[in-house]
Amino acid sequence: MTFKTDDRDNNRPDTPHSPSRRRFLQATGAAGASGLATVLLPSFAHAAAGTATAGGLPNALGPADATFHIGPALVELAPGRIVSTTGYNGQAPGPLLRLKEGRPFTMDIYNDTDVPNTIHPHGQVIPVAADGTPEEASPYVPAHGMQRIRYRPGPRGFRFQHTHIYAGEDLHRGTYTGEHGVVYIEPKDDPGRYDREVFLVTHEWEPFFTSKGEEEERVNMPPLHPDKADEEHEQGEESQHGKANGLEIGYRLFSINGKMLGHGEPIRVREGERVLFHIVNASATEHRRFALPGHTFKVVALDGNPVPHPAQVDALELGVAERIDAIVEMKNPGVWIFGSVLDEDRRRGMGIVVEYAGKSGQPQWGKPSQKPWDYTLFGSDRAPQSPDDTVKLVFGKINGGQGGFNRWTVNGKTFQQQTHPIRLDRGKRYRIVCENNNDDPHPLHLHRVAFELTNIEGKRTSGIMKDVVMIRPYGHVEFDFKAEHTGLHFFHCHNQQHLDYGFATLFDVV
Repeated sequence: MTFKTDDRDNNRPDTPHSPSRRRFLQATGAAGASGLATVLLPSFAHAAAGTATAGGLPNALGPADATFHIGPALVELAPGRIVSTTGYNGQAPGPLLRLKEGRPFTMDIYNDTDVPNTIHPHGQVIPVAADGTPEEASPYVPAHGMQRIRYRPGPRGFRFQHTHIYAGEDLHRGTYTGEHGVVYIEPKDDPGRYDREVFLVTHEWEPFFTSKGEEEERVNMPPLHPDKADEEHEQGEESQHGKANGLEIGYRLFSINGKMLGHGEPIRVREGERVLFHIVNASATEHRRFALPGHTFKVVALDGNPVPHPAQVDALELGVAERIDAIVEMKNPGVWIFGSVLDEDRRRGMGIVVEYAGKSGQPQWGKPSQKPWDYTLFGSDRAPQSPDDTVKLVFGKINGGQGGFNRWTVNGKTFQQQTHPIRLDRGKRYRIVCENNNDDPHPLHLHRVAFELTNIEGKRTSGIMKDVVMIRPYGHVEFDFKAEHTGLHFFHCHNQQHLDYGFATLFDVV
């Protein structure tokens, strides 16, 4: 099944209200957030994490523009392959949510589960109270309770929403579940240089713990500095605090739009059509590379933001939570597989059939080139604006040893060990310089801002606005943003396991 789009406008004008940060912290600090907060949050954040209450709220404020229920969902990936999970409104992915840029939006969230939960509007520049992030002091939605959030959607483009809670050793929580869905914020003006659009949501199912050796070939993102990786390998992967690498995550089944390859409706196209693909990697942990044999992709936006230099590529790469908008000109009639470049992943379901009108037969596959993914291909040659200040972040790893769990650090400390957020002055432009001193790739995400890429592995760039950027093993990335919105901004690796075990910090704009 592919997501069908419509032009219904179910948003009505409302008057959003966001309490001041002091009032918000006072209100949420008075309510306990259960033991979930104490597992994930450092000491300075415990008092801020709270829960929302719901007594009489819907009746008092009138109907919402949208209602989402967090609760049980059965996902039929293929005949006889049904996954029991948690989803939105009884399905996974959740319903497609189309919003109007800048038009006030109200959503009621009902938590039909036994534990506090959240929905995070990923990639939007909105107040803390609506961000669904306990680390920033957004309130939880209480178990069997509800919460109303209100905000003005923005920026325009392809966004995302998902749970934002700790999972740890419980692989039936957090982003391992089906709690994710597409949010598309329609621009005030859309040139519409395409004939139709298709939304694709990728995900993995039935996670399990495994050794790195079994899963490392699936990462498909080798370090650009192999000498560092070779040095660690020669030391038996015990160079980080004297222990071997700990447990990682594997998966048994994969899907696009909740269906395994060959078991959902194909994407039906006509020769000569220009199809705009909106693709989101809704994985908990996995980096992805996709191709459509016999076709190329013209990348026009990254993380929902138009790129300065749209460019043709023969494969797309997405870290966890990254989104790509790409136009494909349908000029090679046949039946094809849009899918993972890794054979084993397609066998487990990571793909969808693309079928031209009047064509039939077995879907065809062919490997794309091995040309590395390069963000700078889509950027401008002009020099980026000089920053007012620079913040350096160094990412480390403490190996967990056989049967244990790795931990990740930012500037030498896990999130739980940190004692205060990194203070930023409102109105200043900051350059965040990231050094990855470990053998894992990391999808780096900063909440409530869009940042500009300025340096990727030593290559200068500008004009590419994103909210997630992949940093390679032993890699180097720099990005800029202007500290315009006061309050806490959560920065973390979007790999659920890395986040749970320490890879995070907070910025506080004052």
